[in-house]
Amino acid sequence: MRQSKLFSKTLREAPKDAQTISHKLLVRAGFINQLTSGVWTLLPLGLRVHDKIANIIREEINAIGGQELVMPALQPKDLWQETGRWDTIDPPLFKIKNRHDKWLCLGPTHEEVITDLARQFINSYKDLPLAVYQIQNKFRNEMRPTGGLLRVIEFVMKDLYSFHANMEDLDDYFNKVVAAYYRIYERCGLKAVAVEASSGSIGGNFSYEFMVLANSGEDKIAICTKGDWGANLEVAKDVSKCPKCGGQIEIKNSIEASHAFKLGKKYSEKMKANFMNKDGKEEALVMGCYGIGLGRLLATIVEVSNDDKGIIWPRSVAPFDVHLIGLDLDDKKIAEKAEKVYQELVENGFDVLFDDRLDSPGIKFKDADLIGIPVRLIVSQKTGDKIEYKERAKKEFELIDIKKIIDKIKG
Repeated sequence: MRQSKLFSKTLREAPKDAQTISHKLLVRAGFINQLTSGVWTLLPLGLRVHDKIANIIREEINAIGGQELVMPALQPKDLWQETGRWDTIDPPLFKIKNRHDKWLCLGPTHEEVITDLARQFINSYKDLPLAVYQIQNKFRNEMRPTGGLLRVIEFVMKDLYSFHANMEDLDDYFNKVVAAYYRIYERCGLKAVAVEASSGSIGGNFSYEFMVLANSGEDKIAICTKGDWGANLEVAKDVSKCPKCGGQIEIKNSIEASHAFKLGKKYSEKMKANFMNKDGKEEALVMGCYGIGLGRLLATIVEVSNDDKGIIWPRSVAPFDVHLIGLDLDDKKIAEKAEKVYQELVENGFDVLFDDRLDSPGIKFKDADLIGIPVRLIVSQKTGDKIEYKERAKKEFELIDIKKIIDKIKG
């Protein structure tokens, strides 16, 4: 991608209402653009990161047996009336009446829809266990959307639903999901902590929130200094000692990265989603659900991986592998050399953002630091027959022979 053709542009100043680090940097660096309160456009740079996060999630959920589908965002009123949530879910639904006088809603979650599908396709214990997931737009009627992508009205979520014959089997799969979530966060350059949490309007008898420690986080959690236990303050309340080991409790700021619920039979009993057990008797399905907001995860990465110059993307989710900066491009020989390096990088399988603009070095360097691509290469009169190599997270740089640059980047 030639930066001169990139759709978005960097900004020198952050939006006046921006308070969180990710809000400021993602807007300034040209990753996102606000349409209206709580509603954001993912610009080309932002979509590249978003897609890489989605692929990491797919790989890990597929590895634990998840089958991907996509359910409609528009959902009929009658399904929500079966569970009693049409008028009770918080935040309240976005409700729409079509031209046939029929009420629908924009789905904030999909328990009703997936339970309806389960009662059509799951008949016997032989069909179980089963897990299906989607990566799809959700709509939450938030009172005060804030923090850029951290609290929004429209967003993309991975929601996984599992179905089981009994609680023991749900417990087993729940632990597999927890392990998969830890792998997802690790691959995204984050360290998450699973803490006990309130199940809220989703319900169920047990849930975990996966929290990423961050000074800018709006959530507070109580965690054991020995790492044996953690809980959202809604659950921890007046706990002063770890209930598992008696160790000291610390209160930390954090960002909620995802939520996992043991739903049990809450939805299956209300919607009569039953199966035939081994004894030939009919009983309600046991369910779990597990969500990750992709935009929130993207913003969380920025909240914990940045400096005073801009974003520092982990290689696994960076919009490009390499930021190639051409200086002195009015010199024909330098321009040809930069073009040759660009083509060689692309031919070797690298995603490259090539800054071919005729701007000053200062502007180009500031933009490179702000955008935060892991590796920066500079071709200029000063570098001669070599290329300057610098990693975004480091201060040091080195001059490398053109023939060795591919191996250096791969290393």
